[in-house]
Amino acid sequence: MSYATALDQADAMIEKAWGRPIDALETLAVRRPAEDPLLRSAMHIRSALVVSNNTVAVHQDRLHALTRPGHVPAFYDLERITSTAVDLRVAQAESRTALQAISHVVEAREAAATADRAPTVRLAQAAVARSAHVPRALGQPPNRPAPSAAAGPTVAASGPRR
Repeated sequence: MSYATALDQADAMIEKAWGRPIDALETLAVRRPAEDPLLRSAMHIRSALVVSNNTVAVHQDRLHALTRPGHVPAFYDLERITSTAVDLRVAQAESRTALQAISHVVEAREAAATADRAPTVRLAQAAVARSAHVPRALGQPPNRPAPSAAAGPTVAASGPRR
């Protein structure tokens, strides 16, 4: 029974987001961290995930050894089984948290890429929206265009300006 570990899932997620193999991305993250800080962050989280993935494997092996088929654990082994199971659950929770953090970094990268293209589209949409909503003067019928604004102030201001 083989299953994808959290590290395998993280590697697939990172490779898909950046379009390169993990080995090449590790090199980029170390050599040029300022060029892609999100890659550096994802790879840093991945390094923590490597540690927690190894911890999960160690605790699983220990738990399997303590509860192997045909073996009746001794009384003193019950505490070891319980503590190993708890340690395994903690390591798995750390792995899931790291995997979720990488997912958030990938989402932030996608949002940043979308935001780079979006300002021109949003500016064009805003310009069209503004041109369609020209305010009309009070008391003016809706079918008549609004009068143009005056070039300067019509009344001289009295007193000091703030």
